[in-house]
Amino acid sequence: MPLTHSLVDTRAWLTLLRTPGLGPSGLRKLIAEHRSPEAALAAALRDADNEARAWLRAPDDAILAGDLSWLDDSNHHLVTIADDDYPELLRKGQNPPAALFVVGEPALLWSPQIAIVGARSATIAGLDNARAFARDFALGGNTVTSGLAEGVDSAAHAGALDAGGKTIAVMGTGPDIVYPRRHAELAKRIVGNGALVTEFPPGTIAKPEHFPRRNRIIAALSLGTLVVEASLKSGSLITARLANEQGRDVFALPGSIHNPTARGCHKLIREGAKLVETAGEVLEELHATGALLADALRIRLMTETPPASQLQAVRDDDPEYARLLAALDTQPVVLDELAERTGLSAAALSSMLLVLELDGVVAADSGRYARR
Repeated sequence: MPLTHSLVDTRAWLTLLRTPGLGPSGLRKLIAEHRSPEAALAAALRDADNEARAWLRAPDDAILAGDLSWLDDSNHHLVTIADDDYPELLRKGQNPPAALFVVGEPALLWSPQIAIVGARSATIAGLDNARAFARDFALGGNTVTSGLAEGVDSAAHAGALDAGGKTIAVMGTGPDIVYPRRHAELAKRIVGNGALVTEFPPGTIAKPEHFPRRNRIIAALSLGTLVVEASLKSGSLITARLANEQGRDVFALPGSIHNPTARGCHKLIREGAKLVETAGEVLEELHATGALLADALRIRLMTETPPASQLQAVRDDDPEYARLLAALDTQPVVLDELAERTGLSAAALSSMLLVLELDGVVAADSGRYARR
């Protein structure tokens, strides 16, 4: 485990996470009131209903031992809402999970993420669009976040990975169960260059009610959500609604009026989602939300030194970053001026500037940028 949880703390957290009827909001309230998982456990035992009290009095040692065994793997992590590693955008979202089980890079949860979601039964064109947008987002230094489902989700994950970028899969199962099973190899690729994330403990199988809960995490982790294709009954519309309710930008690709999987996107556009045709249009819109993430990360970094993997490194041998850094000075300058000085597109510059801002190299204020 990457965090300094004691065995007692960890077992207490696992016991609480598995308590029937407690749920994310109940557990968050207990932790907020009692500060430690052991004290929260004692309070829950005193105040819980009969079903919860039965579990708390005699938790299944075999189940908890299995959870602890899962966490013994150096690539398996438990990130709780009491930890500094808990992602700030998710913490400020709707009904945030009390804890996350992570396989892979937990620091990636703090990276600038863009969600790509859409139909499981996407068209060939829809799958191609998901891959292309994911590739461009990844090449711009963003993490692509999706739900590991068939269709658009899996195409988005693959597009980011094929570009050498990072991707996060938020799951509606436990961290040890890949659903659908045919995505086992894709999940392995994601762990190698990203993370699998879930609020459900090990051994949890897929259930229909889990996926709206998964969708709220996707929406809250991301700066914005792009819907590639969606029918009028698609779960992607739930993700888009949740993103909108949390003040995040929602983008949708238009399609043929004869394509049933375009109707959900057209509905979103009528309701105020931004119609986009290129990845650059998305990146330009997301700067303001990215600044919120940068501010939260700066506050965190004032009290600790992050691991090298926590921030998007600026490579000395990257000629585009070198041109951008050479074009910046201590006097603030607008994006158009930087585009003229560097020859880079506004879309590319927006993403690169966010990376530099997260890295503490650039300061941004009202659309103007300067070196620190």
